[in-house]
Amino acid sequence: MSPTEAVDRGFRDFVADLAPAPRRDPDALLPGSGLTGRQLLALFDDQMRSRHLDLEARALRERGAGYYTIGSSGHEGNAAVAEALRADDPALLHYRSGAFFLTRARRAGYADAARDVLLGVLAARDEPIAGGRHKVIGSRPLWIPPQTSTIASHLPKAMGMAFALELARHLRLLDAAPRDAIIVCSFGDASLNHSTAQGALNAAAWAAHQHLPSPILFVCEDNGVGISVATPAGWVARGGPRAGIRWFHADGTDLLATHAAAAAAAGHVRQTRAPAFLHLEVTRLLGHAGSDVELGYRSQAAIRAAEARDPLRRTASIAVESGLCEPAQILERYDAIRAEVHALADEVRSRPGLRDAADVMAPLAPRSLDKVRVEAMRAPAAADRERLFAGRLPEGEPPATLAQQINRALLDLLAKYPGLIVFGEDVAVKGGVYGITRGLRERAGAARVFDTLLDEQSILGVAQGAGHLGLLPVPEIQYLAYLHNAEDQLRGEAATLQFFSQSQFRCPMVLRIAGYAYQKGFGGHFHNDNAVGALRDIPGIVIASPALGDDAAGMLRTCAALASTDGAVCVFLEPIALYHERDLHDPGDGGLMTRYPAWDEHVPLGRARVHGDGGDLAIVTFANGLRMSLRAARRLEQGGIRARVVDLRWLAPLPVEDIVAAARATGRVLVVDETRATGGVSEGIVTALVDAGFDGRIRRVTSADSFVPLGPAAGHVLLGEDDVDRAARALVGRG
Repeated sequence: MSPTEAVDRGFRDFVADLAPAPRRDPDALLPGSGLTGRQLLALFDDQMRSRHLDLEARALRERGAGYYTIGSSGHEGNAAVAEALRADDPALLHYRSGAFFLTRARRAGYADAARDVLLGVLAARDEPIAGGRHKVIGSRPLWIPPQTSTIASHLPKAMGMAFALELARHLRLLDAAPRDAIIVCSFGDASLNHSTAQGALNAAAWAAHQHLPSPILFVCEDNGVGISVATPAGWVARGGPRAGIRWFHADGTDLLATHAAAAAAAGHVRQTRAPAFLHLEVTRLLGHAGSDVELGYRSQAAIRAAEARDPLRRTASIAVESGLCEPAQILERYDAIRAEVHALADEVRSRPGLRDAADVMAPLAPRSLDKVRVEAMRAPAAADRERLFAGRLPEGEPPATLAQQINRALLDLLAKYPGLIVFGEDVAVKGGVYGITRGLRERAGAARVFDTLLDEQSILGVAQGAGHLGLLPVPEIQYLAYLHNAEDQLRGEAATLQFFSQSQFRCPMVLRIAGYAYQKGFGGHFHNDNAVGALRDIPGIVIASPALGDDAAGMLRTCAALASTDGAVCVFLEPIALYHERDLHDPGDGGLMTRYPAWDEHVPLGRARVHGDGGDLAIVTFANGLRMSLRAARRLEQGGIRARVVDLRWLAPLPVEDIVAAARATGRVLVVDETRATGGVSEGIVTALVDAGFDGRIRRVTSADSFVPLGPAAGHVLLGEDDVDRAARALVGRG
């Protein structure tokens, strides 16, 4: 007998052996419960429908038609959690939340939830949330952002959404939302061990400790095993509690107990605006997924014990013992739902999948560049600018450094967007390690410029949650090396949201990161990091990397416009070593000082800036490489070699059109790349030139494939100005 047959037969035999009880009024509350009999029967329908969807998914897979068999069997008690919440409470769920999804859909009057699940299993193009890109549990009308195979990666976002919910309401930017909405986030017991989960729980407790409202209900559905690894008995009860997070517990296979605990937990969160943790002890049936053979790691006795705790059996017992129905009626209803689900599967089996690469990628990074240009050039209200700048508008100020222009641009954007928030470690009171955000808190207010705890995952979680709710987050990661602790919050969450929701949900942000090397008197690989490969590998994100202050101001405006217009995830890489530099060639020349650009000056996405018009070679570079290249170009000119310097400004998308144009105008290209030889930016530039058919000479100079050491030793592995000079001369044959 197969696992599906065993679970199905076990339920049927169990129900057949139940003894009928005297009939009871279905509209009366069940003893000791907040549910009526009629509510219980509706939830039982949801549970049975979820079970049959699981069984049908496995049957489809066996016939070669379906592609996803991680189901909710054993977790169907989460239907009672959905019943205890409101249908407009945002819910970030995990992949065993099928019954929750069906209950919420029923309560919201949405009749096609089962069909949607099957369309997801079949990877059908007309599945309404992900459009065949993955089988996800999600819905825009039901306020369920889609999650894929989440291993706690959604917890920081859920925590951030709870924090941002109250912040948006404080800023009077969320008037349409229910005043007492809460966030619910579910996950498994194995996921609780992930550092991402622990960080999110800690962040919620950190906020609660300071009486910062964070209305989130964490729901841990503890089935006792993560794929094949058993969770130690009692571990969730020991590993889950946090000071400041109220603890609730229930037998998750019992609908009445689960509903009572969920209602109490949700009520606590709704009333106190503080976090709570609901621990539900459930079971797992049918293994981890269709390909999982449980007998490889669990005994037959353990499998039978799990089946004995089947939540459908428990609900059947309650229904019969309460006199709501007879065993034969349950089996009749069970078979009717089976037939209904099977008929739906037959109906949708022929639905086509995604047609081609363009179809797959359509929601990945939507770009409406004409709208972005208009939005980027839209100036803030004059009165708001006057107020925040205290009457000293930046365009009337003398030329300034890169750091000063970023600071001015951020203040201008705070004036322009009421929902823009600036935050990160040391950002507010101190004004940033390098003074980039100095004075913003005093001028824009503590609600819009604030410090966070030291946890990059939580910083990005707040950014995602705020973006979900319509704010425009501008988080800061203090150093590029620190981002690597939290890259999956960009790769697996923020960048995938529009892809897996067909742009129904968005996660706009402008993530500022201080990066690269060349800091004098300060170093080591944690503060001098030139590893950008992990960022350039993420599909759809925008990577900006200015070297001059006027570019930085204009590019910040473009990134903010991309985020607000297209929901873009933008990463703004700032070269630390150039922050406060003033001179380019000689002391006092002010060659790196720039004026603040007017609002009608636009820096388009993916367009480079060309310095000079030399025809002997094109030097293609960015960030710290611009200063080295401009200095080298002057030395070359003294030797009769005229170069033009192409500042990329954008690392994703690369300004291929401008690179190719400069290459063809000169016939020679030197790529000056301060990142590493392997996985660095130069690889993409050279490839773009080859793909464009450029047949001239190409050479690149890069930093070594090394971490950056402390002190003068950094010069042994980092690209230098002399390297640029020698390579350029060799390229034109005058080395």
